[in-house]
Amino acid sequence: MTGTFEKIYAIVRLIPPGKVAYYGQIAALAGLPRGARIVGYAMASCADGRGVPCHRVVDKQGNTKAAFDVFQVGAQRARLEAEGVPFLPDGRVDLAACLWDGQGAHF
Repeated sequence: MTGTFEKIYAIVRLIPPGKVAYYGQIAALAGLPRGARIVGYAMASCADGRGVPCHRVVDKQGNTKAAFDVFQVGAQRARLEAEGVPFLPDGRVDLAACLWDGQGAHF
């Protein structure tokens, strides 16, 4: 599983500031069809200091995840807003405006 997580982390590192990707998208880029849950596990176990911008990964509806906010409620949203990621009135990320196209992720 470690090699799989490292591949996922390598893809997530490619997401530029101001863009987001969703779990299933990352799974597809990693060659893990139907592997969105594995991407979720990788994001949840990603230690700080690895240089992985986990906050840029949201669910396919654009929702931020409560698991990211363990130490501070709203931390994921705050980090995304600081990068200029727009949110819809219902609190979801505006995927139409900032979804990453996967450019550069050739694995």
